[in-house]
Amino acid sequence: MKDIIDELEKRRDNARLGGGRARIDAQHAKGKLTARERIELLMDEGSFEEFDMYVEHRCTDFGMEKTKVPGDGVVTGWGTINGRVVYVFAKDFTVMGGSLSETHAKKITKIQDMALKNRAPIVGVFDAGGARIQEGVDALGGYGEVFQRNVLASGVIPQISVIMGPCAGGDVYSPAMTDFIFMVKDTSYMFVTGPDVVKTVTNENVTAEELGGAKVHTTKSSIADKAYENDLEALLQMRRLMDFLPSSNKAGVPVIPTHDSPDRLDHSLDTIIPDNPNKPYDIKELILKVVDEADFFEIQEAFAKNIVTGFARMEGSTVGIVANQPMVLAGVLDSDASRKAARFVRFCDCFDIPILTFVDVPGFLPGTAQEYGGLIKHGAKLLFAFAEATVPKVTVITRKAYGGAYDVMSSKHIRGDVNYAWPTAEIAVMGAKGAAEILYRSELSDPVKIQTRIDEYKKRFANPFVAAERGYIDEVITPSATRKRLCRALNMLRNKTLENPWKKHDNIPL
Repeated sequence: MKDIIDELEKRRDNARLGGGRARIDAQHAKGKLTARERIELLMDEGSFEEFDMYVEHRCTDFGMEKTKVPGDGVVTGWGTINGRVVYVFAKDFTVMGGSLSETHAKKITKIQDMALKNRAPIVGVFDAGGARIQEGVDALGGYGEVFQRNVLASGVIPQISVIMGPCAGGDVYSPAMTDFIFMVKDTSYMFVTGPDVVKTVTNENVTAEELGGAKVHTTKSSIADKAYENDLEALLQMRRLMDFLPSSNKAGVPVIPTHDSPDRLDHSLDTIIPDNPNKPYDIKELILKVVDEADFFEIQEAFAKNIVTGFARMEGSTVGIVANQPMVLAGVLDSDASRKAARFVRFCDCFDIPILTFVDVPGFLPGTAQEYGGLIKHGAKLLFAFAEATVPKVTVITRKAYGGAYDVMSSKHIRGDVNYAWPTAEIAVMGAKGAAEILYRSELSDPVKIQTRIDEYKKRFANPFVAAERGYIDEVITPSATRKRLCRALNMLRNKTLENPWKKHDNIPL
């Protein structure tokens, strides 16, 4: 028996070496961890159980029968993150560049099937060069099998992709269909075709970093939700994120014990809104002062900064937060902000996460660039997302809520459950100056008269009480009591039940 156990350990040690010591050292020299090191950091200590450690590819073309490595370039299995079951696969760049083969794909799909069947999240760690060319259509077929499972799991279990090296060709489409994508600065990149192909086809000279680096995808393309300095920070933040997410669409949000009182008042909020209506303030300051223990996990913070999205907790339970940011473009809604917030709202609705919305929006961004770029349809995405959501929705208007943007930002008219306003709220078709200049165009030549008209409009509409008189605002609250009122509202809505009419699926304006 001892000989058998010794042989087992020998096989295990061989498999754990992946592509060999030299390639592991090369991986470390680039500032990158190996697949197994990444999994060890991601999972609770000693909790990871590996599956299919001894699987090898079956390809015999191009002399491939001579280059077999146990595991075939991907490490798969399950473990726990802070005690909750999570499935994981991590591509091993030390084995044939982490390229995907038929058997490599089958290892991934086995884990995907287990995650879906057992209703637990799945994390994919990418560090690979795409399909294994020697396997041809078998590799392409493997990608298709992975993609299909991404689609079936969407909205059922959280799917998270962490890009920690190259991710090219077919490899990029699986992350693109997951819920969140995170990258590592300077060592990760994503693109469909690499710099060499781009040079050949378009004659553009571009580096991998310029084409698909973390900065590009977090600030321009919005493909990635966040970028971290190194592998260690990225993996530790994934552990933090997982604490906010439910295990599945029927599991309910996780609850973390908190010492932050739901009745806590913060009188600094009574003065956070500047006297000058055109002066900005930081909506993140408000968020941090309202949520549990100032703990806020922001999503896509480097993209469309005029709107803020992310996860926090109220009385220990996860909530999603959507908030206009007056510090950037006065908090106006544009195409990018609408798409960013719409996707976040739909994720929250998928997984039964209540949504808190903080509104300070002067309208939609005007201009030819926005109109030519499809602002109407992009703005409709956010409207559609809020309107179809059946989770508890609580809204606080802090200052401006102008025009159609007022409707879009989780208003009472699109099934907002509880809609509060601060005394500083201004709910109107537009700002006082613009409205007066349209209503009293004939008096524009007289500055005194037009100023009087502006003042009249402000007095009549630059407040929350007209909307409150009509029941569009449930209550005008003191800013310092915002946390207390939100906690009470969320508790009241805890057993909310709302179903949309039966349909195969909706037809959101993509």
